[in-house]
Amino acid sequence: MPSPDESLVQSVLIAALLQPDRYPHPVTAVDHLQTHISHILLAGDYAYKIKKPVNLGFLNFTSLERRHDYCEQELRLNRRLAPDLYLDCIPIGGEPATPVLGVEPAIEYAVRMHRFPQAALLDRALADGRLQSRHIEALARQLAAFHRHLPTADPATPFGEPEQVRQPMLDDFTQARPRLSDPADLAILAEVERWTLDTSERLRPRLLERKAGGWIREGHGDLHLGNIILTDEGQVIPFDGLEFNEALRWIDIVNDLAFLTMDLQARGAGPFAQRLLNTWLEYSGDFAGMALLNYYQVYRAMVRVKVNAIQASAADIPEADRVAALARCRDYLRLALTLTREPASFLLITHGVSGSGKSRQTGQLLEVLPGAIRIRSDVERKRLFGLEPLDDSRSGPGQGLYTAEASARTYQRLYELAEGLLAAGHSVLVDATFLKRVHREPFRELAARCGVPFILLECVADPTTLRERVAARQERGDDPTEADVAVMERQLRFVEPPAPDEQPLKIGGDEDLAALRKVIY
Repeated sequence: MPSPDESLVQSVLIAALLQPDRYPHPVTAVDHLQTHISHILLAGDYAYKIKKPVNLGFLNFTSLERRHDYCEQELRLNRRLAPDLYLDCIPIGGEPATPVLGVEPAIEYAVRMHRFPQAALLDRALADGRLQSRHIEALARQLAAFHRHLPTADPATPFGEPEQVRQPMLDDFTQARPRLSDPADLAILAEVERWTLDTSERLRPRLLERKAGGWIREGHGDLHLGNIILTDEGQVIPFDGLEFNEALRWIDIVNDLAFLTMDLQARGAGPFAQRLLNTWLEYSGDFAGMALLNYYQVYRAMVRVKVNAIQASAADIPEADRVAALARCRDYLRLALTLTREPASFLLITHGVSGSGKSRQTGQLLEVLPGAIRIRSDVERKRLFGLEPLDDSRSGPGQGLYTAEASARTYQRLYELAEGLLAAGHSVLVDATFLKRVHREPFRELAARCGVPFILLECVADPTTLRERVAARQERGDDPTEADVAVMERQLRFVEPPAPDEQPLKIGGDEDLAALRKVIY
């Protein structure tokens, strides 16, 4: 906590900076926002972020030198994803009651940013109905590229070690417990804490594998909807990455992504969470990390429990904001409990020639089957050859990526991924043609061995529709598949339709979807 003198001095400073004439640029009024760790002053075209002199254990801003250093860190880290938003770190000189921006010696420091309307925040855009699937997909691709190019933690550092991963999780409970008083809330907190301890031990070998595999990287660290904006041009820009604690940002990239998928679920946007996760997987290829997704989602829900509990008990925050923070705290606490209870899993594979609607139907199913993960043969085939999903391999039929050997490797890759995901407790949709029974049978046997329901989804369309779809898709160039009309025609000649004993399922409406749910659950 800040000392009384420090709090008083900063209160005087903030009051002075609410005066428009304190700024060296046109300002008609100053809006004041605050969190449990920062003051944000919205003045004219700019926003000034000043760190509060607090020590909360997981951060320490109690000296001017520390606040200056963390302002510089904030600039470095956030310019990675939002280079045009973050401008500079400016000194504030003069006296607390008569401050002067941009002069030394400094009595305080501020990060100066380009101002954006609060309506641009992604949580507001979601609530207003302005957030669209295309924005989510673009964000997923951006994050996959960001995570791919991050520096990897030095193996000699403690980052990513099981004990180091677990400690912030336990700290969340320590920070939240004294700020909660309702017995029901405390009972849930205890149950989630027990689950966290048990799961940390169970996943210890996985955590060690992730560290050894180079998946611990300097991420964003605080990737939730309130730290992302949607511009008028449709750009989605993450900002306000975590600068104040190295251990909380040198993390598994799945930990980074888990915050955002959890937050979407918390706000009733499960289909967007599914779209974000599966698009990120297509572009990152980090299916192995899915063994830890649920673990990190519970952790991230508890981070929001802690933050909102702190805000709810902060004396310098208005009463209405404290009440709202307590309500959010309880919502996230109940979500954390829900996330500890994984849904029943299943394995679904598709059957159908190019253009029959496999990707469309599995994409729709992702949004109504919580927690399902899709594996696409067109994407994984290219990944085997070092290509991105939309890269053009320029392979003709039976050549390059489409030889018999390449197809065999692709089906083996799909099998291995499905096996790993099922073992981690996830439901799996495998999007591939599966034209031959010899390719379908191993997956049926895999489901039986894993003790999960197996569904063969048959996708069909008349030849005219198939030709139109394939030609239109080739024209758009926005899909990983390279199959053209000639390939589709060839598939029609060699396809082996499912036999009755394979019990294929077609989905054409709500009744069929209900039948699918009955098979699964």
